[in-house]
Amino acid sequence: MTLEEAQKEVDNWIKTYGVRYFSELTNMAVLTEEVGELARVMARKYGDQSFKEGEECNLADEMTDVLWVLICLANQTGVDLTEAFKRNLEKKTKRDNERHINNPKLTSNGI
Repeated sequence: MTLEEAQKEVDNWIKTYGVRYFSELTNMAVLTEEVGELARVMARKYGDQSFKEGEECNLADEMTDVLWVLICLANQTGVDLTEAFKRNLEKKTKRDNERHINNPKLTSNGI
């Protein structure tokens, strides 16, 4: 599925089952909440915390929740994520094309 297809799928789902989009500000708050839930799972899976009894490692589901709300925000603010991603990749390539290669922290065992 492409980003364009994902944006269309989310929009169709919202119009079919969701009644309407939440306001942009509400969706921003929901995005923050979803990122927090992802952080919780990451801290337990890769960090020093452990899962509580009954908790699941639902990393993919939490990542998808973040993506869902981000797509909602893109749809309701008129952002074409395909084009935005292409521009962002070009920007990063131009800006960082040597930065990371020349970073001793990334290219060696440097501390």
